[in-house]
Parts: sequence; C-alpha cells; structure tokens
Amino acid sequence: MKKNYSWIILAIVLFTNTIAAQDTYKRNTYADVLSYVFNLTLNDNNNEIIGETLVTVNFKEGITTFSLDLIGKTEVYGMEITNVFEGDKEANYQFINNKIVITPTIDNSKIKTYKIQYHGIAEKGLVIDKTKFGQRSFYGDNWPNLARNWLPCVDHPYDKATIEFAITAPEKYDVVATGKKVEESNLGKGLKLTRYKETAPVATKVITIGVTKFASKLLGVVNEIPVTAWVYPENRLDGFSDYAVATNVLEYYIKNIGPYSYSKLANIQAKTQWGGLENAGTITYFENSVSGKNKVESLIAHEIAHQWFGNSATENSWNHVWLSEGFATYFTILYQEEMYGNEKRKEELALDKKQIIAYYKKNPSPIVDNSIKDPKKVLSTNTYQKGGWFLNMLRYKIGNEAFWNGIRAYYKKYRNSNAMTADFQKEMEMVSNQNLESFFNQWLFVKGYPELKWSWKYKRGNLVIEIKQTQDHFTFNFPLEIGIKNGEITKIETIEINSKSNSFKIPVEKKPDSVLLDPDFWLLFEDKN
Repeated sequence: MKKNYSWIILAIVLFTNTIAAQDTYKRNTYADVLSYVFNLTLNDNNNEIIGETLVTVNFKEGITTFSLDLIGKTEVYGMEITNVFEGDKEANYQFINNKIVITPTIDNSKIKTYKIQYHGIAEKGLVIDKTKFGQRSFYGDNWPNLARNWLPCVDHPYDKATIEFAITAPEKYDVVATGKKVEESNLGKGLKLTRYKETAPVATKVITIGVTKFASKLLGVVNEIPVTAWVYPENRLDGFSDYAVATNVLEYYIKNIGPYSYSKLANIQAKTQWGGLENAGTITYFENSVSGKNKVESLIAHEIAHQWFGNSATENSWNHVWLSEGFATYFTILYQEEMYGNEKRKEELALDKKQIIAYYKKNPSPIVDNSIKDPKKVLSTNTYQKGGWFLNMLRYKIGNEAFWNGIRAYYKKYRNSNAMTADFQKEMEMVSNQNLESFFNQWLFVKGYPELKWSWKYKRGNLVIEIKQTQDHFTFNFPLEIGIKNGEITKIETIEINSKSNSFKIPVEKKPDSVLLDPDFWLLFEDKN
C-alpha cells in the first residue's frame, strides 16, 4: 500500500515559504520616500524630455545612503543627469549601474528633499508615438518597473509615495495624469503647464501621464469621486459610450469592499502595450477598446478592481502579485455575478479552468513562485486565472458572509499600504475562525491541482462513487460537491477527499439519471475521465 506523504511535502513547502527570498530588489532599508514631484517638459521637435524631480525622504533610523533607480544614457536612449541637490546645495552622489546612490549630509534633520535634474530619451516607460488617428501622444506605461526609464524613483511597489506631476507641453495638447488637477496655466510661447497631485501613496508601477488631443467627459460622480472618459476626438461618442459603465463598476466595488482611495477615476484611451493598465485613478485602455459596441465591461471591471487590490492594498513582493491580478480577475467575476447572475460566474470560471489546465501542462509551477526573479515574468495564468480560482474556493470554504467580511477587513487594514499572502491569510482566519494554513499552502504554494479519475454505480439504494487522484506530486485535501440528477432535479451532496483513493456511499431513493462532479464550480480540478 502506497503511503500518503503529502503532509511531509506540505511541511517542506511551509518551511520553504518562510525562508525563501521574495524578490531580488535591493531595498532602502532605513529610508522611506514620502513624496515625488515630477516636473517634465515635453516638446514636438524630438522625443527628448527635460526633467526635474523633487524627492522627499524620511530617514527612519539615522542618516544612511539610499538610492533611486534611473536608466542611464547609452548611445541613444536613457537619461543623463545634470545636477543633484540636497536642499539648495549640491548633493554627494554617484550614478552607477542605473542607480543614483546618494550619501546624505549628517545633521539633525530626518526628512530631506533632493532635486534631480536630468534629460534624455526614454526607450520604455514613456511611450511617445502617434495615435491610430495620427496624432502625437505621450503616455506613461510603467508596469512593472519601467518608470526608471524616465523618472528617478524607487521603482518597486514596496515604497509608495504621494505623487505630483507638473507637465509643460505645447498648449494644443490636453493633459491627464495621476491625481487631481490643481493647475492649468498658459505660459506663453505656445506652452502650457498642467499640474496634478495625488495625496494617497502610490507605487511607481501605477503612475502615469497622458498627453495628446483628447475629448473628455464627466460620466458621473460616485461618492464624490468624479468618473471621466478621455478619448480621441475622432471617436469621442463611441468612447464615451464604451467607458460609461465605469460608474456602475465603481459603485459596486465601493459598496462591497470599502472606500476608494484616489482623487478621481479617469478612463483613458491610450497607446499602451497592455489591454488595460490599472494606473491609480488614471486607467489606460488599449486604443481599440473604443468601438461603440460596449464590449469592454469586463476589462473595465478588472482595471477598476485593481484600484483596491494592487494599487491601494499592494503586494510587498513581486512574487505575491496574485494579490493584485488574482483579485482583479475574481472581483471582475463577482461584479459579473452581481450584474448577470450565478450562471455568469460559472461560465467565467469554466473558461478560466480551461486556461489553467492548458497552462499547467506546459508550465508546472505554483501561484506564488519564489523562483522567479524578474518582475516582468511574474504575470501568468497562475497569477491571474488560478489566483482568481483560489479566491472562489476560499469563498466556498469559509462561506460567503465570512469571505466578504474578510475582504473588507483585509482592505481596511492594508489600504494605502503593502501586504503579503500571509497577511491576507491572517485576516481570513480571524473572520472565519478557521485555521487556513494547509488550505492556503496547498493551493498557492504547491503546483497543480487535483486530477480526478472517477466512476459511479447504483447498488441497493446507494450511489457508490470511486474517486482517485492521479497526480503524483501531491495529494490534495478538499470538499467536493456531487450533483445527483433525476429528471429536472439535481440534489447536491458534499464529500471530503483526503487521500489518493476514495470510496463513498450516498443513500438515494432511486438510480440517478446522471452524476456530476462539482456542478456549481467551487473546486479547481481536472476531470481525467
């Protein structure tokens, strides 16, 4: 008889998750950036930008060297530093390997402001291109760590700060950026200054600007948050129609999760490498998201969900990005469930399950994969669809009420802050009064899912079900709903699977017409029959 060693495997997983390094970014351990002011000058003659960034830093435990990310100039692309100041004096700094390493003056001041003056052409991060209608445009496209290509910053989500953009550009352009508009001034000589300020702390992965000829419209106001659309004038009516659903989505999330953190919700048609990019309060969508056919509701719901998860409650390590993408994936499904019913939830989960199974066959890895060192590689079907499926299973395990209470408690505690998977687990354990250690670990830190070979027969008033887990690497423990169908009536029974081979007898009145595994889509598994 083959012994079940899954508990040993799970213990190893627990130990490994405790000691594994989360990502390789070298953090400023004792220096915390409080705010950035990004002064940028854009022009139509070339793609060079002129920048002056003010960075205010809090030295938490004594004055210590700290560094900012900025991609240095090579032959064509990159930034060249002109000066770095500490207050009104030249700072002691070195620019090495795309890092501005600053040695502060030792004095009694724990909070210091630095000014970095620079110029250059960004290869990535700031997209300078023509729109599909031929208009020149400028867009920030920072995810995951491309802000360093055009902005001196701590380009990692662990260190969030308030943001201000001051954009000087040709006066013919409209300007939208992270935050609330606080100034728009004509400077003469064909130039205009536009300033936006966001007082909630934001990670650099989700800050942006959009500069081109826009048509803009107020779509509505939800809980004092203005919801707007910024689209190309050539397709303005289609864009206003396609993006109008954003007000309904925002209202749903505020009602069910908690307060919105940012000063506005702008929805922007953009030249972006992504389908949508969840920039804080300033979401960019791919150009062809505008069609006038209102087919981007799920995309809009996904990006708006990120305003809570990923933007406000932010993963503290790139390897835990499922706290952003898995949440946005499942909360899109929750929104769709609210709007269109439970069958829509099941339909979306069925589509996601197919993708998860297909992905696993080529990439056998867990949702939280500490072997990944490059943040550009953390996005996958695991972090999106499988992360969403994890939340669906968690909802079933602890119940709908506890699930929503836990979500609200987690968001309240980590709003405008950072969290790890263990933090989310702790909140869910508190509201559910359950120990979720093995549940979190087998679904998040162990690769794969149950692969089930099964059969059933009717014998003397009992439905006899035989279920085997055929995967070799791990034995999962889980509840499994059985749908017993007779005519139009389906009776649901729940069994507990806790070994490789399982046999169950369920009393029934007569032989079933058919038997279904997991008819309501609460378990991620592959049916091997």
